[in-house]
Amino acid sequence: LKEIVNQGKLVSDEIIIDLLSKRLEAGEAKGESGFILDGFPRTVRQAEILEGVTDIDLVINLKLREEALLAKCLGRRICSECGGNYNVACIDIKAENGKPGMYMAPLPPPPQCASKLITRADDTEEVVKQRLRIYQAMTLPVEDFYRSRGKLLEFDLPGGVRESWPKLLHALNLEDEEDKQSAAA
Repeated sequence: LKEIVNQGKLVSDEIIIDLLSKRLEAGEAKGESGFILDGFPRTVRQAEILEGVTDIDLVINLKLREEALLAKCLGRRICSECGGNYNVACIDIKAENGKPGMYMAPLPPPPQCASKLITRADDTEEVVKQRLRIYQAMTLPVEDFYRSRGKLLEFDLPGGVRESWPKLLHALNLEDEEDKQSAAA
């Protein structure tokens, strides 16, 4: 799987669905009442198979401008010692042609990790651009699949986590729910 991903390719539907089905069954056995999938399904075939495996309530399409996405992927770093994920990219895109500006601050490592950062093997410009081409060809139709079922929420990321998270919670009508959970904790 690592070799396939490092080349910017997709793992086969059979492998992914088998792994996902086993994980969902294990979670259900433990009493888990829900799940979040990140980056899956990527094809209409996978979405159709997934609907046969479980019920999908909502699909959130987090949209990010391609230039910001490329910069963030190229800025990802991992601490070779602790495995922590960081990002050295500072995205500062000025507003133009009717598009809003965007700022995403870097996510720097703590001092003990700073000298131990490595770049993921699949975070090269060539591989990232290949993933974007695959997305355009195979994944965009998944948006239409879920849109036609009334299950797609499109969310344009306004910036980094600090800017995006509260707005996403608002879009999902979860603002009050988070406050209740914090008060109960």
